[in-house]
Amino acid sequence: MTTSITDLLEARRSHLARLATSNGASGETSVLSVSENWIPRPKGQQSKNLRAALEESGIRIKPTAFDMISLPAGRTANFDSVEDLREVLPDMTFVEVKTATQDRVKAGFANFFFAFTENEISAAAQLGTRYKVALYNSRTKELVIASLPDIMARAGSTTWQVSIQLKPVSP
Repeated sequence: MTTSITDLLEARRSHLARLATSNGASGETSVLSVSENWIPRPKGQQSKNLRAALEESGIRIKPTAFDMISLPAGRTANFDSVEDLREVLPDMTFVEVKTATQDRVKAGFANFFFAFTENEISAAAQLGTRYKVALYNSRTKELVIASLPDIMARAGSTTWQVSIQLKPVSP
């Protein structure tokens, strides 16, 4: 059986959608303790309201493309109101948290290996300076906030992959 490249890319997208781990979720929770003015990604109807406000401004991102929203000090957002979100949207910075838990990760995040999903890359491209990556070391509590292009500029290597799960062999 021959598999087309399109089929491979679609399989990759499905795999990346499942990449979130409990360690990552734990890191997202603990980073809140060192980050003022950050709120977790809204869920349910509040997430739909946020995406509606974003789409009105020409931005279409997936809800899993970020973990946190940063607001300027003293600024609040009512996620129950699309109208309020329209007003506060220009002040929002969308933050993707990448959590380091390994001993091999050194100060400044040397030796940190992680992945960006297609959804995260798309959100960064659309939001520009309003999309940040927070590198968080859960052991040392070190936090570095940078743009995705700045992170890519520091990359010692990049590896693109397609993940495969084999099905049982038919008798």
